[in-house]
Amino acid sequence: MNKPLKTILISALATVSAFSAITYTSCNRDKCKTIVCANGGVCNDGACNCPSGYGGPTCETTSRDKFLGEWQVFEKGSNTNASQYSVSVAPANIVTDVVISKFYNYFVANIRGTIVGDTIYIPNQQLEGKVVFGKGYIYTDVTYGQYGNISLSYEVIDTATNVPDDFGYYAPDGSAPSQWNK
Repeated sequence: MNKPLKTILISALATVSAFSAITYTSCNRDKCKTIVCANGGVCNDGACNCPSGYGGPTCETTSRDKFLGEWQVFEKGSNTNASQYSVSVAPANIVTDVVISKFYNYFVANIRGTIVGDTIYIPNQQLEGKVVFGKGYIYTDVTYGQYGNISLSYEVIDTATNVPDDFGYYAPDGSAPSQWNK
Protein backbone atom coordinates (compact mmCIF):
# COMPACT_ATOMS: atom_id res chain seq x y z
CA MET A 1 0.00 0.00 0.00
CA ASN A 2 1.39 3.38 -0.82
CA LYS A 3 2.24 5.87 1.83
CA PRO A 4 -0.28 8.67 0.97
CA LEU A 5 -3.21 6.22 0.98
CA LYS A 6 -2.09 4.79 4.30
CA THR A 7 -1.87 8.30 5.80
CA ILE A 8 -5.34 9.14 4.54
CA LEU A 9 -6.81 5.92 6.01
CA ILE A 10 -5.17 6.48 9.39
CA SER A 11 -6.38 10.11 9.44
CA ALA A 12 -9.91 9.03 8.51
CA LEU A 13 -9.92 6.32 11.18
CA ALA A 14 -8.67 8.80 13.82
CA THR A 15 -11.34 11.34 12.80
CA VAL A 16 -14.14 8.76 12.98
CA SER A 17 -12.86 7.55 16.37
CA ALA A 18 -12.70 11.08 17.77
CA PHE A 19 -16.19 11.89 16.45
CA SER A 20 -17.59 8.66 17.94
CA ALA A 21 -16.00 9.37 21.34
CA ILE A 22 -17.40 12.92 21.40
CA THR A 23 -20.86 11.74 20.38
CA TYR A 24 -20.84 8.91 22.94
CA THR A 25 -19.77 11.07 25.86
CA SER A 26 -22.15 13.90 24.97
CA CYS A 27 -25.11 11.45 25.07
CA ASN A 28 -24.29 10.27 28.61
CA ARG A 29 -25.68 13.11 30.70
CA ASP A 30 -24.90 13.56 34.37
CA LYS A 31 -27.84 11.96 36.24
CA CYS A 32 -27.07 14.06 39.33
CA LYS A 33 -26.89 17.40 37.55
CA THR A 34 -30.48 18.40 38.43
CA ILE A 35 -30.76 16.59 41.76
CA VAL A 36 -30.20 18.46 45.01
CA CYS A 37 -30.02 16.23 48.09
CA ALA A 38 -31.04 17.85 51.38
CA ASN A 39 -29.65 17.34 54.89
CA GLY A 40 -26.17 16.29 53.78
CA GLY A 41 -27.35 13.64 51.29
CA VAL A 42 -25.11 12.81 48.33
CA CYS A 43 -26.31 12.08 44.80
CA ASN A 44 -24.98 8.88 43.23
CA ASP A 45 -26.13 7.78 39.77
CA GLY A 46 -29.30 9.87 39.96
CA ALA A 47 -30.41 8.90 43.48
CA CYS A 48 -29.72 10.49 46.85
CA ASN A 49 -27.87 8.50 49.50
CA CYS A 50 -29.22 9.92 52.73
CA PRO A 51 -27.39 10.22 56.05
CA SER A 52 -28.72 8.34 59.05
CA GLY A 53 -32.00 9.83 60.25
CA TYR A 54 -33.20 11.12 56.87
CA GLY A 55 -35.14 9.63 53.98
CA GLY A 56 -37.26 10.41 50.96
CA PRO A 57 -36.23 10.88 47.32
CA THR A 58 -34.04 13.88 48.18
CA CYS A 59 -33.41 13.23 51.91
CA GLU A 60 -36.03 15.86 52.71
CA THR A 61 -37.83 13.97 55.47
CA THR A 62 -36.75 12.95 58.93
CA SER A 63 -37.11 9.16 59.29
CA ARG A 64 -38.56 9.45 62.79
CA ASP A 65 -41.45 11.72 61.68
CA LYS A 66 -43.68 8.73 60.86
CA PHE A 67 -43.29 7.49 64.47
CA LEU A 68 -44.23 10.79 66.12
CA GLY A 69 -47.64 11.42 67.65
CA GLU A 70 -50.26 9.77 69.82
CA TRP A 71 -50.70 5.99 69.61
CA GLN A 72 -53.34 3.66 71.04
CA VAL A 73 -51.68 0.57 72.49
CA PHE A 74 -53.32 -2.87 72.64
CA GLU A 75 -51.33 -5.55 74.41
CA LYS A 76 -51.25 -8.50 76.75
CA GLY A 77 -48.01 -9.41 78.42
CA SER A 78 -46.81 -12.77 79.64
CA ASN A 79 -47.49 -11.58 83.22
CA THR A 80 -50.07 -8.83 82.75
CA ASN A 81 -53.70 -8.79 81.65
CA ALA A 82 -54.83 -7.41 78.32
CA SER A 83 -54.86 -3.63 78.37
CA GLN A 84 -55.43 -0.59 76.21
CA TYR A 85 -53.80 2.78 76.81
CA SER A 86 -52.23 5.75 75.01
CA VAL A 87 -48.58 6.63 74.50
CA SER A 88 -46.99 9.68 72.98
CA VAL A 89 -43.87 9.61 70.81
CA ALA A 90 -41.93 12.89 70.54
CA PRO A 91 -38.63 13.90 68.93
CA ALA A 92 -35.46 13.84 71.03
CA ASN A 93 -32.36 16.03 70.58
CA ILE A 94 -30.68 13.65 68.10
CA VAL A 95 -32.39 13.33 64.70
CA THR A 96 -32.54 9.51 64.96
CA ASP A 97 -33.98 9.45 68.49
CA VAL A 98 -37.42 9.70 70.08
CA VAL A 99 -38.86 9.71 73.59
CA ILE A 100 -41.93 7.71 74.52
CA SER A 101 -44.16 8.86 77.37
CA LYS A 102 -46.52 6.59 79.34
CA PHE A 103 -44.73 3.48 78.02
CA TYR A 104 -46.05 0.15 79.39
CA ASN A 105 -48.80 2.20 81.01
CA TYR A 106 -46.41 2.40 83.94
CA PHE A 107 -43.34 4.57 83.42
CA VAL A 108 -43.49 8.20 84.52
CA ALA A 109 -40.09 8.94 82.97
CA ASN A 110 -39.73 8.89 79.20
CA ILE A 111 -38.33 5.82 77.47
CA ARG A 112 -35.65 6.44 74.83
CA GLY A 113 -35.92 4.97 71.34
CA THR A 114 -33.77 5.07 68.22
CA ILE A 115 -35.19 5.04 64.70
CA VAL A 116 -33.45 3.26 61.82
CA GLY A 117 -35.62 3.27 58.69
CA ASP A 118 -38.95 1.64 59.61
CA THR A 119 -37.63 0.16 62.85
CA ILE A 120 -37.71 1.56 66.38
CA TYR A 121 -35.15 0.17 68.81
CA ILE A 122 -35.70 0.45 72.54
CA PRO A 123 -32.18 0.15 73.98
CA ASN A 124 -31.71 -1.59 77.30
CA GLN A 125 -32.50 1.00 79.98
CA GLN A 126 -33.22 0.78 83.68
CA LEU A 127 -35.58 3.13 85.45
CA GLU A 128 -38.26 3.11 88.12
CA GLY A 129 -37.29 -0.37 89.33
CA LYS A 130 -37.54 -2.01 85.93
CA VAL A 131 -35.36 -2.84 82.92
CA VAL A 132 -36.92 -2.35 79.49
CA PHE A 133 -35.72 -3.18 75.95
CA GLY A 134 -37.21 -4.14 72.60
CA LYS A 135 -37.68 -3.55 68.90
CA GLY A 136 -40.66 -2.69 66.70
CA TYR A 137 -41.64 -2.07 63.10
CA ILE A 138 -43.89 0.59 61.63
CA TYR A 139 -45.99 -0.29 58.61
CA THR A 140 -48.99 0.67 56.56
CA ASP A 141 -52.23 -0.80 57.83
CA VAL A 142 -55.47 -1.08 55.85
CA THR A 143 -57.52 0.20 58.80
CA TYR A 144 -55.19 2.90 60.09
CA GLY A 145 -53.58 4.12 56.85
CA GLN A 146 -50.00 4.92 55.95
CA TYR A 147 -47.65 4.38 58.88
CA GLY A 148 -50.64 3.76 61.11
CA ASN A 149 -49.44 0.66 62.94
CA ILE A 150 -46.43 -0.41 64.98
CA SER A 151 -45.80 -3.96 66.05
CA LEU A 152 -43.49 -3.69 69.07
CA SER A 153 -41.84 -6.67 70.74
CA TYR A 154 -40.39 -5.73 74.11
CA GLU A 155 -39.71 -6.95 77.59
CA VAL A 156 -39.94 -5.33 81.01
CA ILE A 157 -38.08 -7.00 83.88
CA ASP A 158 -38.83 -6.12 87.49
CA THR A 159 -35.44 -5.58 89.13
CA ALA A 160 -36.74 -6.56 92.61
CA THR A 161 -38.20 -9.93 91.59
CA ASN A 162 -36.32 -10.51 88.32
CA VAL A 163 -39.66 -11.54 86.76
CA PRO A 164 -40.04 -10.57 83.08
CA ASP A 165 -43.23 -9.35 81.43
CA ASP A 166 -42.82 -10.26 77.78
CA PHE A 167 -44.61 -8.80 74.76
CA GLY A 168 -43.53 -11.02 71.87
CA TYR A 169 -39.82 -10.53 72.50
CA TYR A 170 -39.26 -14.20 73.23
CA ALA A 171 -41.72 -15.96 70.92
CA PRO A 172 -41.60 -19.42 72.57
CA ASP A 173 -43.28 -18.10 75.75
CA GLY A 174 -46.57 -17.61 73.88
CA SER A 175 -46.71 -13.83 74.24
CA ALA A 176 -47.58 -11.52 71.36
CA PRO A 177 -46.11 -8.18 70.26
CA SER A 178 -47.73 -4.99 71.47
CA GLN A 179 -49.87 -3.34 68.75
CA TRP A 180 -49.82 0.45 68.42
CA ASN A 181 -52.35 2.23 66.19
CA LYS A 182 -52.81 5.89 65.28
